[in-house]
Amino acid sequence: MSTVNFSVPEDIKAAFNITFEGQNKSAVIADLMREAVERAQSQQRNKDAFQRILKRRQHAPSVTEAQLRSAREEGRP
Repeated sequence: MSTVNFSVPEDIKAAFNITFEGQNKSAVIADLMREAVERAQSQQRNKDAFQRILKRRQHAPSVTEAQLRSAREEGRP
């Protein structure tokens, strides 16, 4: 297992120590880091998907407002 050193504001350290008193703080930190990595990876996947959608839209056929209206009306019972 690795050792990691971070500098944090004193008030955050104090709040962390109070909040997680009696718990394995190394395990808590590891869980928080894991969550942060997962969140960042998810955000990146979302950004990548958004970029793929934008790229596909560049090649999508244009549809006029009249065509959209007609398609909507045809689909109604």
